[in-house]
Amino acid sequence: MNALSDRAELVELLGHYADIADLKEFTELPGRVFTDPVTLDFGSVADIPPMTVPLADYVENLRGAFAFYTATHHAITGHVVDVDGDRAKIHAHVRADHWVPDELAGGGPNHWLVVGFYDNEAVRTAAGWRLDRVKLTSAHQDNPHLSSVALAAARAS
Repeated sequence: MNALSDRAELVELLGHYADIADLKEFTELPGRVFTDPVTLDFGSVADIPPMTVPLADYVENLRGAFAFYTATHHAITGHVVDVDGDRAKIHAHVRADHWVPDELAGGGPNHWLVVGFYDNEAVRTAAGWRLDRVKLTSAHQDNPHLSSVALAAARAS
């Protein structure tokens, strides 16, 4: 491996990461993106502490959390990649758009926007690079209450 191919694979890895939610592809992509278990830190958008969870549990949580969005779009750009042997750190900008159905929006806005940064870590495995730590830091949000609306709808179904 060389630095350019590692960088290309790691940038592509974050593209696949975005596709999990945006394409609602919860079957094959998670195994191509994450280690098992995976450490997650979404504390800046959800009032939960960082946690390490089995991949299967995380995938089921993702499936439920994204079920009620009519569409999502995660644009991940400005990748800064630091490879150190079989470990890598990836800092990237993110704009994550989430739309809920009008009936869930209750006549108000139907779009939750998160703008911020990912500070992720990856490990080289026999199958290629995999994310073993994901940290999202929100710099700005519009209509963050819609996240709770979508989660409540998922739990009620």
